[in-house]
Amino acid sequence: MRTETRGYAAVNPQRKLPTIIFPDGDVMTESTAIILALDRRHPEAGLLPAVASPDYLQSLRWLTFVAVEIYPIVEINDYPERFTADPESDPAAMRENAHRIWRDRWRLVEENVSGDPYSLPSGCTLADLYIAVVSRWAQQDEWRPTHIPKVERIAEAVSTREACAAAWKRNFG
Repeated sequence: MRTETRGYAAVNPQRKLPTIIFPDGDVMTESTAIILALDRRHPEAGLLPAVASPDYLQSLRWLTFVAVEIYPIVEINDYPERFTADPESDPAAMRENAHRIWRDRWRLVEENVSGDPYSLPSGCTLADLYIAVVSRWAQQDEWRPTHIPKVERIAEAVSTREACAAAWKRNFG
């Protein structure tokens, strides 16, 4: 369903991605909330590290960081005109500032990656999928490989997982 349709607006009035409709009809928006709900509803899947483990806390840390510190910058990059009341403002300047902030925040993620090829030594979790997907946004293809190579390895590892490969190819080529 395309986000600009009335049908999507009926499900998610903000018309933003993602939205999930669970089999019981519950509708949920917001990436981190969806990830946590999936983990709770399917504990057998091991979508996040075990709650008692230190890696669980780090997964929550990075899920939250990407959701509240990086994801919003993507919207500023994509729609700078939404973030100013001044019709004379320069969208290109605002977009460049968004790129700078985006890069600074990804460098912080990069500095804290402790696993290889995933973010944590315990292996792949939904936090890695979220990091991988959000890292593809904001038109930074030339910048990422040399500045955040660990994040790039996470994205490469996620993109080649059997359960992710087709969706990755469909969305990111």
